[in-house]
Amino acid sequence: MPENTLRAHDESFWETFVGRYDVDPHAPLNLENGYFGRMSRTVVEEYQRNIEFVNRGNSVYVRQHFDRDHGEAIRQQVAQLIHASPAGVALANSAVDALQTLIRNYNGLKPGDQVLICDLEYASVKSAMRWLARQRGVQVIELVHPYPASFESLVGTYRQAFIRYPRLKLMALTYVNHLTGLVMPVQAIAETAREFGVDIILDGAHALGQIDFDLKKLGIEFAGFNLQKWIGGPLALGFLYIAPQRLADIDPDMDEDHCPATDVRSRTPHSTPNIPALLTLPLVLEEHRALGGASAKGARLSYLRDLWVNAVRDVPGIEIMTPDDPRLYCGITSMRFTAHPDQQAMADRLLNDYGIFTVVRNTSVGPCIRITPGLITLASDIERLIQALLELNRT
Repeated sequence: MPENTLRAHDESFWETFVGRYDVDPHAPLNLENGYFGRMSRTVVEEYQRNIEFVNRGNSVYVRQHFDRDHGEAIRQQVAQLIHASPAGVALANSAVDALQTLIRNYNGLKPGDQVLICDLEYASVKSAMRWLARQRGVQVIELVHPYPASFESLVGTYRQAFIRYPRLKLMALTYVNHLTGLVMPVQAIAETAREFGVDIILDGAHALGQIDFDLKKLGIEFAGFNLQKWIGGPLALGFLYIAPQRLADIDPDMDEDHCPATDVRSRTPHSTPNIPALLTLPLVLEEHRALGGASAKGARLSYLRDLWVNAVRDVPGIEIMTPDDPRLYCGITSMRFTAHPDQQAMADRLLNDYGIFTVVRNTSVGPCIRITPGLITLASDIERLIQALLELNRT
């Protein structure tokens, strides 16, 4: 058995690991870890030290030292997360900021062209693509993927769209869907898109830290990520990626000139970033690597997911919304109580009756309850969830 799989099952290790985090003992059990991740105690302490450090030095440190002494090193470490050159990475405030920047500055469209989104994209990405279409005089094509999904159906739906809409030039693609946790077969879709000359802007918000990937191998040249979900950084940290050979296809952001047009950093707005948070990133990334990186985190989260899904998938009245194909899921999975039309009411009961916090998401086939374990979730917590789901299902 691979080392990461062995560790994923090692409950004694994870019981000790939980001790690295401060948790409110009176708070509900959090199974909505997809919103943002929890920082370790040492990261919180480092963050506080950096707030105090920057506050003491103020603009003298920021203007004279940050970029020269720390900023570039941080950018290099971030690039290592996606096995990419730092020349393609620019820091941003979030994945949404990064993706909106890529979308609004993509310059490869002319009136009459088409852009593609689907029902699984994040709302901000869909709205940005619709805005782009209005600004450039192009048409938005919107797909709804078949449910339940399969590897073949996902790739096939895109191939059919590329054939049906020959004027397609750009598409959004979400690596890990925020609604149900469905993992898109990105490499296969990218290969198909390349056949038809369609560029992809990848939303990697939920993938980074859960899935170990190489953007070049995936065939992705434009992408946006955050560092606050599965990496464990402070809030308001993200970055974009533009393959260096494609830099000219994304304009400088609103003619931004704080860096030369040959520098990827000109593709982001120039503003004062959260420098204490950025200074905390080296420790965050050190802890990420020490744990085993995305491979170790992903193995643990998928193991926890499998514990509850395997226990309830075949129970009448409970529908799991995410396939069991290991290529198509990670730690996030959604379900619904088929005998209860109001899933929000059932999520409220999970919270009020069992002290378990989840979130409801609306999909093209109806509302569902998204369940997302975190790195401090234990197998005993999942047993508590299973019992709650089975009891609620009988009511």
